[in-house]
Amino acid sequence: MEDKHVLGAAYLLPKTRLFGQYLASTASLALLTYIGFVLKLNLATISLLYLLLVITAAFLFGFWQASLFSLLAIACLDYFFAPPVFHFDISDPQNWVALGAFEVTALAVSGLHARELRNASEAAIHRIGMEQLYELSRNSLLLDMGQPVGPQLVVLIQRIFRASAVAIFDAHLVRQDRSGEWSEGEEDIAKECHLRGIAQNDQYTQTWQRVLLAGTRPVGALVVRGKLSPLTVDALATMSSIAIDRSQSFEKEDRAQSARKGEQLRAAVMDALAHEFKTPLATIQTASSALIELGGLAGAQKDLAVLIEDEMLRLNQLCTQLLLTAKLKADQVSLQRDDVNVAELISQIIASWPNGLEGNRLLAAVDDPSLCVRVDRDLLAMMLTQYIDNARKYSKPDTPVKIAARGSHDEVLICVHNFGPAIRMEDRERVFDRFYRSADVKDSVSGTGIGLSVVKKAAEAHHGHVWVISDEKEGTTFFLSLPIGARRGT
Repeated sequence: MEDKHVLGAAYLLPKTRLFGQYLASTASLALLTYIGFVLKLNLATISLLYLLLVITAAFLFGFWQASLFSLLAIACLDYFFAPPVFHFDISDPQNWVALGAFEVTALAVSGLHARELRNASEAAIHRIGMEQLYELSRNSLLLDMGQPVGPQLVVLIQRIFRASAVAIFDAHLVRQDRSGEWSEGEEDIAKECHLRGIAQNDQYTQTWQRVLLAGTRPVGALVVRGKLSPLTVDALATMSSIAIDRSQSFEKEDRAQSARKGEQLRAAVMDALAHEFKTPLATIQTASSALIELGGLAGAQKDLAVLIEDEMLRLNQLCTQLLLTAKLKADQVSLQRDDVNVAELISQIIASWPNGLEGNRLLAAVDDPSLCVRVDRDLLAMMLTQYIDNARKYSKPDTPVKIAARGSHDEVLICVHNFGPAIRMEDRERVFDRFYRSADVKDSVSGTGIGLSVVKKAAEAHHGHVWVISDEKEGTTFFLSLPIGARRGT
């Protein structure tokens, strides 16, 4: 009820002012008519005085009031000064011309003045709006991005633009913030505007609704109640969109930084453990090797000793990968580059494979037996061993693992192919991330998620790159591309 009374008072105020303007105009016209009639002024003289009065009314009150005033002046001229007097009748055609010229002049002057007033008013509104937008842009840079920007924005907008009420809906946080007085039923006005996706203007209540966009993506909605121009509201909505989008970018960057710190902490712990494991592993290897060499073990005892040695070698390899990953990531590894024959290196890796039976599944195909690449031999051997071991573990039983290599004028391409479970498209980049394992196989095949990340880092250290393609029918192929003579001498 209180809102209705306020609106009613605001509606009656212009009515009262308009009535006063008409009363003042009529009174001045009556006074001038009386003076002119007493002084017996001629038609030309009184017309000029009436014209001055109409122009004054236009300057003081506006076009429509001056237009109505000019019609009353024409009636007075006709009745009191144009022969025959005291009759609404004009016998002389010259008087028609004079009265017509008077009306046209009065309307033209009133219209020009009204247009100038309107232009001046719009210019003032735009100037004030620009000043307010500039102040908002400066203050928006000082917003605390560690906190939701909605509560800060609504208070800022209401203060700078002197709005009676402001509401902002943040779609990312699914949160609405309001400032000022809103009536019952307008609790979710900004959220409803976002859901509709349509801007609305209510001139009667001076309520402006805008959808906030970051590019073409809706990020929320803004509702402002106050005396503002549509252009100012549009600019205000744009600046609010920028503030909300900036807050979201800050939040994403903060999450990414937290993730990086967590990864760094986890890597540091793993690297420290790897260093600590090296000493006891060396002791276990020495003891197991000594037991086997001493002899005198029963069949089952010897098998257990061999198993201990094999698993120790596996743990030692894992620790080596962890340490190598840390060095590669920190660019601490010093590459010892040599010209390495690719075919010979592949043959040596296959021949030295721990399980001879598995070696029968490994097939090599190198087009050019003299193909060489300038790399760190130990790192390339580690990369190929990891690729082959990965293909062996994930391939179907009794299916071959094929290693192929070919060269071009600027690179050597090595690929390892196997038949096994297809790698999903969304996992083909992530399998090279540290500790990542695909959900499809992590429970069925043992692994740590470290080996392929080491391959990627070692390839990048050589200015090369890695990738994988996979298909249920064609199988899976891991690729390693290395510059054939990259940075020779470095």
